[in-house]
Amino acid sequence: MRRQWMSAHSDIAMHEAWRLPAADTFRRYRALWWSAGPAGELAVMLVHRRHLERSRYGKGWLAWRPKDPFTGQLVTVTAQGERRTTVEDVRVRPSHLALLPDSRFLLVSGRTPRSGADGLWAPNAVVFSPSGTPENEFCVGDDIPALVTDRHGGIWTAYGDEGIYGGHPESGAGLAGWNTEGRATWGPGDRLPAQPLEGCTAATEDDRVWLVWYTHSRSGTFLTRVTPSTGEVTSHRSPVHQPDGFAVRGDRAVLTRRDHNRRTVELTRAAFDGTTWTATERRTLHVFGRVVGRCGQGRDGVLWLRTGDTWLRLEA
Repeated sequence: MRRQWMSAHSDIAMHEAWRLPAADTFRRYRALWWSAGPAGELAVMLVHRRHLERSRYGKGWLAWRPKDPFTGQLVTVTAQGERRTTVEDVRVRPSHLALLPDSRFLLVSGRTPRSGADGLWAPNAVVFSPSGTPENEFCVGDDIPALVTDRHGGIWTAYGDEGIYGGHPESGAGLAGWNTEGRATWGPGDRLPAQPLEGCTAATEDDRVWLVWYTHSRSGTFLTRVTPSTGEVTSHRSPVHQPDGFAVRGDRAVLTRRDHNRRTVELTRAAFDGTTWTATERRTLHVFGRVVGRCGQGRDGVLWLRTGDTWLRLEA
């Protein structure tokens, strides 16, 4: 059941979309990778503790890593309720979950090595059928901090510095678009204002895709909009340095930046005057749970924010 609440010390309304049920916690399931879909659905992959090991370096859910192979349970949350799909014998170590048309979904590992003497890049993306059966696997580049799928099934990636300088051709460009056959369909070429250094987050707006990234400190953070049907690219400076979450609707946007592993988030509202995105409001949100990396995703003017094992929605 979705609830609306007002963040402490502010008048910003957040909507609780879903939280991990107590019964799953009692049965020792962990909520790991997640994604929002274009129809307003939320997908979360649960994995039992017996399939996991905990890293001493990570915080929150990012510290849990699956043993290879593992079995998971995909929970898809819609206005009509929950649907659960068992996914067995998963052999990729995911960093991202994304939804595809026709109830298919995608698991992607953020890293991939070169394999063998031929120097080919190992597959790090697997497409699954609605029943959880693997359909296809391929490589979508190396070192992926941000990934989103569009409503037509296109896959959009923003890369980190180890991928950008690691020799993979698409990763080297900083941003890329892919199809579910593993073919690169879009690259920025020379149309970016600077060379990306690290991806931050990603969002969709109708048929357009936004990739947020930063370059060397003197140049700052950029919001890049791609129109997949034409390949058109526009980029503007972000009013927030290295945001974790971004959602946009027309000339209005909302951006968030976490206080890592704390229960607070800096929220910024921004407006576009045709040339520049300018911050119009900044607030501190006090939220349900501790906020760690990969906590935000924008879909058609709605920012989805993960706080612990609770997911919130905020309108742009």
